[in-house]
Amino acid sequence: MKTRDRIIQASLDLFNEQGERNVTTNHIASHLGISPGNLYYHFKNKQQIIFDIYLEYEAKVDANLQLPEGRDLTVNDKLIYLQAIFQGLWDYRFLHRDLQHLLQNDPDLHKRYNAFFKRCLSRTEMIFMALRSADIIAANDEELRALSLNTWILVTSWFGFMHTNLLVDNAQEESRELLNAGVYQIFALERPFLTEKYKEPVAAIAAQLGKSLDQLSALP
Repeated sequence: MKTRDRIIQASLDLFNEQGERNVTTNHIASHLGISPGNLYYHFKNKQQIIFDIYLEYEAKVDANLQLPEGRDLTVNDKLIYLQAIFQGLWDYRFLHRDLQHLLQNDPDLHKRYNAFFKRCLSRTEMIFMALRSADIIAANDEELRALSLNTWILVTSWFGFMHTNLLVDNAQEESRELLNAGVYQIFALERPFLTEKYKEPVAAIAAQLGKSLDQLSALP
């Protein structure tokens, strides 16, 4: 692996584990066993590292939010979409944990993210329209637009919600179970729009992907 790629991967690991604000370029260099000068040869500062990590995340989301060619969507496609999106949330969780701070600190990143948001919202609407065409959901255009925006808000704010409302005890840590509870909430948003034929199949998928927060609180 090239040194530049190693720096990006190590930075992502450290940001996820320790929080971006707690990690400096010296920490990254030390973690990799390279000199700070070697790191600065590839990246002029930490913001540039963050920007490049963000570009990786953006490319993966863009690739995941594609409609299949030549066929209708199925409920299994829905499973694939949600698994991919929430895997991205977990793999790049530092971005969502402190998104407002990161965007405020980098105007270029903020501008890029705003364009990304508009593109993702448009693609999410297209996915919901395709689900409607496949008779999986029944909703008018206004309802689909609202459903798309509410889904985006839930997905991108879930880590903030976890930290401000669920992880109030410093001994508690982020977990995939808590993350997957966000998937459950997306299904809850969509449930009123499911056609009768697909209520049971979608409920089965929801059970695979996550538990409600009430169910999680009941776990030992």
